[in-house]
Amino acid sequence: MSCRIAVCDDNPIDAAYVEKLLNIWAHERGIYVSVEIFPSAEAFLFCYEEDKAFDFLLLDIEMGAMDGVALAKRVRQEDERLQLVFITGYWDYIGEGYDVAALHYLLKPVKQEKFFAVLDRGMEKRKQDERCLNLEASGEMVRIPLREIRYLQVCRNYVTVHGKRDYTVKRPLREFEDQLDGRFFRAGRSIILNLSFVRRVTRTEVYLLDQTALPLPRGAYERLNRGIIARC
Repeated sequence: MSCRIAVCDDNPIDAAYVEKLLNIWAHERGIYVSVEIFPSAEAFLFCYEEDKAFDFLLLDIEMGAMDGVALAKRVRQEDERLQLVFITGYWDYIGEGYDVAALHYLLKPVKQEKFFAVLDRGMEKRKQDERCLNLEASGEMVRIPLREIRYLQVCRNYVTVHGKRDYTVKRPLREFEDQLDGRFFRAGRSIILNLSFVRRVTRTEVYLLDQTALPLPRGAYERLNRGIIARC
């Protein structure tokens, strides 16, 4: 297994320390890691515009003209897959990490055990993100990344898979369950939700991040909340 990681930090000593930890982590996990150091947000973006094939971006917040938060927001506009980890000396911006779906927020000096745990979690998430739902629709085979699927819903004898595009096929909903993973929750006879997209739950409805409101079957409220808590 290989992993390509960008470290963006204007402090060369801090960047070299993070690179050293990355090499130790990779050796212990049996992973081939390629680490590239960037002294500024602008330097990373210059490379990223030409080559987006990074798995992790470890970035400081306090940098030059463009800070780490602005860089993260810029990247997130076109890349939902890249794992972002803030490594900084300040707690002040922790809320910004949630805004860009950062994997974690680490304080300097980075503790090896904590750092390795974050990287391990990122690699597991990467594996999940690579899983796909195979679907035959309109005479062709379509592979839909599970991370893109918001929900699946039954209407009569048809199931619609709602992702970046919607696909409707004539199949029972139960046949999809074996291709899904733990981030999905069957809320009733007619709907399966991706818990990653759930924003709010009431007794009668569930609201997704894109403001979609779906009816919640009677008796599903407490089960759904338990499922969400278990995923945290």
